[in-house]
Amino acid sequence: MNFNMKEAIEVLERTPQTLENFLSGLSEGWLNCNEGKGTWNVFEVIEHLIEAEKSNWIPRLEFILQQAGTQPFPPFDRYSHLNESSERSIDDRLLEFNAIRTQNISKLKVLIDPELHLELTGAHPEFGAVKIRELLATWVVHDLTHIAQIVRVMSKRYGADVGPWKEYLGILQK
Repeated sequence: MNFNMKEAIEVLERTPQTLENFLSGLSEGWLNCNEGKGTWNVFEVIEHLIEAEKSNWIPRLEFILQQAGTQPFPPFDRYSHLNESSERSIDDRLLEFNAIRTQNISKLKVLIDPELHLELTGAHPEFGAVKIRELLATWVVHDLTHIAQIVRVMSKRYGADVGPWKEYLGILQK
């Protein structure tokens, strides 16, 4: 097992700044592109990350600590952000994400003692028994997944424009 809470926090702390550095000030063309029907653009990915900060990671962690696996924690609607239309700028969304993430990392550091809590088990509504360690590892990989998604979607915007070099650009093959 590779999970280490200090290392996990290193990634979780950097995600908002990484996204801000990459996305802030980009034109609408970059922010609105997607991979076709039923896929997400950059705005939608950021809204999903915000919703996960509000309704997923820390609430589930607190639920596990309080319920000790006696009942499943509430399901997380991964698509709820699509039900609300927002005209907020990318910078406003990134600021909100950063603020909530900062609060959540502070809560995480207070709530979890790695020596005591990582193996505590909760009940996921679909998967059954899950450990706090697994929840926290998933939070990190979730960030990395959506960073990769953003880069992939933006790359595909120029997929037809790269001509024969497409053969050498693995991101366009996915």
